[in-house]
Amino acid sequence: MSDNESSIERIATMLAASHSVLFVTGAGLSADSGLPTYRGIGGLYNTNTTEDNIPIEWAISGEAIIERPELTWKYLAQIEQACRGARYNRGHEVIAEIEARFERVWTLTQNVDGLHRSAGARNVIDIHGDLHNIRCMRCPYRQTLDDYSQLSFPPRCPRCGGVLRPDVVLFGEMLPEDKVQTLYEQLSAGFDIVFTVGTTSVFPYIAEPVRLAAVSGRPTVEINPDTTSVSHMVEVKLPLRAAEALDAIWNRYQQKTAP
Repeated sequence: MSDNESSIERIATMLAASHSVLFVTGAGLSADSGLPTYRGIGGLYNTNTTEDNIPIEWAISGEAIIERPELTWKYLAQIEQACRGARYNRGHEVIAEIEARFERVWTLTQNVDGLHRSAGARNVIDIHGDLHNIRCMRCPYRQTLDDYSQLSFPPRCPRCGGVLRPDVVLFGEMLPEDKVQTLYEQLSAGFDIVFTVGTTSVFPYIAEPVRLAAVSGRPTVEINPDTTSVSHMVEVKLPLRAAEALDAIWNRYQQKTAP
């Protein structure tokens, strides 16, 4: 049995002993749907400045969308175009299937593509928002939009004429209070096992669930081909792509628990 097969067997055994599960997911999961990872959205984040000679961290910041909304929308549209037409993959499906089977399952995701919900997951904390949810910056108007290609930049609210924006967390903005509250309520309840999938876990609120589980002696699993900021603290490290690993774990779990 290879090291990966041994790890999959061990993870399936831990999962079989669990009633509650937390998945913490990042761009590596959606990469298996063909979406580029954070530093690879059309090369957008690969250099210090954009084609407009402005740091990308400013171009898509909360400050910029107020001062130069047309510029922010230009780069948001590039991100949306990279996501457009993408479908959820087997990794998203497995998480949704586990949610349907287990007593309590939540997913904390940094991804703004909405693919967890498309795959059928319901207990999703999309901590950075969803590109498809659009809101007015001046009035309560909201809409869902799957395609930015027909928009003028910046788009205007049909009710009040204010600037529209995606309901996502831009650079320099605070995380949404309601989602942070939900996250910490669920963390307070505890989880029998925590998976971190396809994320480098550089943000403290993304690493924290793994740290809390580790210090309390709960099983922790990392699925990522690369070494990350939480690799040293997880119980099992599976260096595979997200969809491949989740499918293998779920198949082995079902074999172990079949009547």
